[in-house]
Amino acid sequence: MKVLTTYNSLLEEALGDQHFAVDPKNLYDPLRYFLQLGGKRMRPMLSLMGCKLFEKDFQKALPAALCVEYFHNFSLIHDDIMDAAPLRRGQATIHQKWNQNIAILSGDVLLVKAYELLSGYDAETFLALFKVFNRTAVEVCEGQQMDMDFESRSDVTEAEYMEMIRLKTSVLLGCALQMGAVIGNAGATNEALIYEFGTQLGLAFQIQDDLLDLFGDQTLVGKQVGGDVLANKKTLLSISAKHAADPSELIELQKIEALENPTEKIEKTKLLYEKLGARAYCQERMEFHHQNALKALDRINCSQSKTELKELAIYLFDRAF
Repeated sequence: MKVLTTYNSLLEEALGDQHFAVDPKNLYDPLRYFLQLGGKRMRPMLSLMGCKLFEKDFQKALPAALCVEYFHNFSLIHDDIMDAAPLRRGQATIHQKWNQNIAILSGDVLLVKAYELLSGYDAETFLALFKVFNRTAVEVCEGQQMDMDFESRSDVTEAEYMEMIRLKTSVLLGCALQMGAVIGNAGATNEALIYEFGTQLGLAFQIQDDLLDLFGDQTLVGKQVGGDVLANKKTLLSISAKHAADPSELIELQKIEALENPTEKIEKTKLLYEKLGARAYCQERMEFHHQNALKALDRINCSQSKTELKELAIYLFDRAF
């Protein structure tokens, strides 16, 4: 999408204008390093696009957009620590490049800086933004805790999994859009609808991620296929496969989970998931949430064109299987 390049350039320029203190170097250098690693900047873009639906001068939403981006990166820094991840966007994570304590403190400062970015808005707007952002920040932490709890459980239900991805991933998309709408004076009904658009889009996107992880084209997806399977991670695919399996197939699933040969484990999982209808079921659920997102967008009453957000909703699902 060409329009995303325009938003990305605007955000990169705005991020470049943000200046952290020089000292202590081990507190602020990691933040400068992490933020320059790039990424799609999709969440702050949503704040700008959400504002643009209701306000021509959508750059009013830049501080809120940067707030969302700072929070997202704060969560990534801490997630990397919890996951003991060595790389982020192909580069060393902060805890790997410096150490764990530095990563924790740097992440904490970035969270404080996220709140600070909202302070330039008038009192009424600030309060509205603060409520949306604070609620979301708590929910993202709840989702991360649920995800970690699932690692030691074998009985995770589909409802629990969907609630986890809603909290961990989807609510921040909804928050980004709603914050833009708040700045654009969209009104309560439109705020609720654009939030629904974002959360439903996020659910569909995460289900697609589950599918791509196992059935995607590695050269186009840009990461190793089967990572979730090799880690025995709970996904909608694994949960729906287990639900559809008869006793003998459950035993087969358990045997496959215990396999040590990565190629064999991935290929046998693919075949059994296909047989059990897990892939088709996940594609159906992905489309359900995708359509729910578009329905919410259609119901929004605004003066500006919805074309960009509609095109974005299509673009996000143009990834290769």
